[in-house]
Amino acid sequence: MKTTAPVNDYQRIEKAILFLEKNALRRPDLREIARSVNLSQYHFQRLFRRWAGISPKRFLQALTLERAKEALKSSGSLLDVTYGTGLSSPGRLHDLFVNIEAVTPDEFRKQGASLKIRFGFHPSPFGECLVAVTDRGISNLAFVPQGNRSKIISELKNQWKHAEVLEDPSATGPYADRIFNAVKSADPLTLYLKGTNFQIKVWQALLKIPSGAVASYEDIARRIGNPNSVRAVANAVAHNPVAYLIPCHRVIRKTGAIGGYRWGGPRKKALLAWEAGKEGL
Repeated sequence: MKTTAPVNDYQRIEKAILFLEKNALRRPDLREIARSVNLSQYHFQRLFRRWAGISPKRFLQALTLERAKEALKSSGSLLDVTYGTGLSSPGRLHDLFVNIEAVTPDEFRKQGASLKIRFGFHPSPFGECLVAVTDRGISNLAFVPQGNRSKIISELKNQWKHAEVLEDPSATGPYADRIFNAVKSADPLTLYLKGTNFQIKVWQALLKIPSGAVASYEDIARRIGNPNSVRAVANAVAHNPVAYLIPCHRVIRKTGAIGGYRWGGPRKKALLAWEAGKEGL
């Protein structure tokens, strides 16, 4: 069933996270955090239960440095299992399997020539997003920063300079429903990606991080067999064109610090805390 309620909920969640970031040293209580988003403590509790399925207290615990460090330690065995299967790991929250199809070297050089890309804007639990698809799969998924749709469209066109780019939400809606509204399908989701060989290798590695787990940049570098490529791994993570499905938000610093995110630090924290709560961690 489709719903737009999570979009409004997410706006308040992000505002609360921003408030926490600005006031981290003095650790405000729940009542003060609730007031920062113009809610009573009672309605703040209801908001979190509706959006995350957990209490604000558990949600906030998932955002602490101590919790992130603990998650890094406990994720090792999960990563060993999923990497050992040779398959992308479906999140326990849904039955999505994701395959990557990379453009050929010739297609890379042509920058999308003769390619038709359809895009649409859709609600998600983490704010409005753009989904872009080709006949060969999903090419882009990006969260919209502060309602700035034009910026996201420009980035899409810049990535595929010679493609025909059309707004067609009726074409992208079924994909958004599968991703965010748990619409079932027996077929895997295929991502059609434009990137260097190294970037594709990193993005494939990210697919194997299970929902509720996290990995460091050093972990990813080791997993792809190039332990000295940490900086290059970080660059590839930062240029991931398909948010959420390629879970770059699950990569954090080895210190436990959450680190930056292409679509905003508060959104990365919301994604991680939401997944941790859903997985019962």
